[in-house]
Amino acid sequence: MAASSHRITLGPLVAAIDQGTSSTRFLVFNSKTAELLSHHQVEIKQSFPKEGWVEEDPKEILQSVYECMERTCEKLTLLNIDISNIKAIGVTNQRETTLVWDKETGEPLYNAIGWNSCFWLDLRTQSTVERLINKTPGRNKNHLKHKTGLPISTYFSAVKLRWLMDNVEEVRDAVVSHRAMFGTVDSWLIWCLTGGKSGGVHCTDVTNASRTMLFNIHTLDWDPELCKYFGIPMEILPRVRSSSEIYGLMKSGALSGIPISGCLGDQSAALVGQMCFQDGQAKNTYGTGCFLLLNTGAKPVISDHGLLTTVAYKLGRDKPACYALEGSVAIAGAVVRWLQDNLGIIGSSEELEKLAASVGTSYGCYFVPAFSGLYAPYWEPSARGHVISQNFVFFCIKFKAATCILDSMNQDSGIPLTQLQVDGGMTSNRLLMQLQADILCIPVVKPSMPETTALGAAMAAGAAEGVSVWSLSPEDLSEVTSEKFEPQINPEESELRYARWKKAVQRSMNWETMEPVGSENGETSIFSSVPLGFYIMGSMLMLIGAKFLAGQCPPQ
Repeated sequence: MAASSHRITLGPLVAAIDQGTSSTRFLVFNSKTAELLSHHQVEIKQSFPKEGWVEEDPKEILQSVYECMERTCEKLTLLNIDISNIKAIGVTNQRETTLVWDKETGEPLYNAIGWNSCFWLDLRTQSTVERLINKTPGRNKNHLKHKTGLPISTYFSAVKLRWLMDNVEEVRDAVVSHRAMFGTVDSWLIWCLTGGKSGGVHCTDVTNASRTMLFNIHTLDWDPELCKYFGIPMEILPRVRSSSEIYGLMKSGALSGIPISGCLGDQSAALVGQMCFQDGQAKNTYGTGCFLLLNTGAKPVISDHGLLTTVAYKLGRDKPACYALEGSVAIAGAVVRWLQDNLGIIGSSEELEKLAASVGTSYGCYFVPAFSGLYAPYWEPSARGHVISQNFVFFCIKFKAATCILDSMNQDSGIPLTQLQVDGGMTSNRLLMQLQADILCIPVVKPSMPETTALGAAMAAGAAEGVSVWSLSPEDLSEVTSEKFEPQINPEESELRYARWKKAVQRSMNWETMEPVGSENGETSIFSSVPLGFYIMGSMLMLIGAKFLAGQCPPQ
């Protein structure tokens, strides 16, 4: 049906590119109400050249952005919404994924090395990490943490870039001939969208830079000593900018001339989208992975319990940076995919809640989905997945997948967590949200508008100097309706269940022959930097497993 010539006037609109692990989306919001007006999504293919390798095609990622933009603009036109009202574009992206391209030809020199897939981490850099740790005093994986807030791990971009320089001839040659550009996905997209080899802007923001292990979170810039440690020439790095300023203008397509003025790594974008601007406010995102960020304010808090210290946001060139403690998860929703695609226990993710709710107990079983190691707080690459009963291991799962973890932050921050704001696809599972509230013994709050990651990028873009169509003043922020899940068990019961779960986690340790990194966390409190997410996901999955086994086993 042809669109009417009459155009609806909604005031300034702001768009967001949300480039994730498995898909790209383009979303358009009303800057006055935060209402989502239209969006389009395109799936992204992942390739696995070898076991433990995860790659994506940078040109496919870029093309998916253009496609999402064009389709969304078409949808807006059909809704009689004038796309000329789009005043700014923000970018949010999967972090740590690493790219190198040729600034003269504009061509990628290798596929993007991903941080994760639906079933495993990219572990090609494990030997690089072990070599780096071996040369540190005391073989200390936290040797760089005082500057980076991060342990030396396969997770972060510097070791992926080091691997590319060591193993890909095209990358090595381009570095030597001063043609190479490095960036995470945000840098690649902004460079291409603002002109590419014809004057594109090579930049990143503080949140993405803080995930590379090359960035000093105190000086808010690339650190020469860190670059020397990894053997990375600083000339290939993008310029570090704030999360909210005009980086450049779109050079082609229906939105040519629109400023790109917001940039945040996906978890920081969700923190902004959840409006967690006060010290002690926290959000947890349940996507392919699972990430809890706690706003700690204007000073970085270095964790003693295996958490990451990261830059939360810097909303303007002249604004102060805010920091966060982060509990990083390798797998959350991907465990559901594993149940569906590998075990065939469920036919779709929608079945999960119904099956789990249909049984009353897991009969003392615990599922530790550490398919290729544990993240925070253990940072233990030798751990592997287990299903454990009260006294013995049923089996050890050897799939090359990542882990699902949710960390508590009260002890490091000194700020008691009073409620947890949640977002991401898995929050549609109400049983999972109730389990989260029960284990934390605090309310869990789910907003009615689930697209908080894209919303955060749009807010940063709309608030940028020179755009100024989105106010971030607390009194001007739109109130978003939400659903609250109150805890339904007492703290003593929660602690008892979790103590048993921690025994199961210990059983999963030291199964691979690689050199173990070990746990730093000896605390017993449920709020003392422990993998709550493992327990919550494991509890629900064992309920499903009990139901499945009950249907498969004949009565004795």
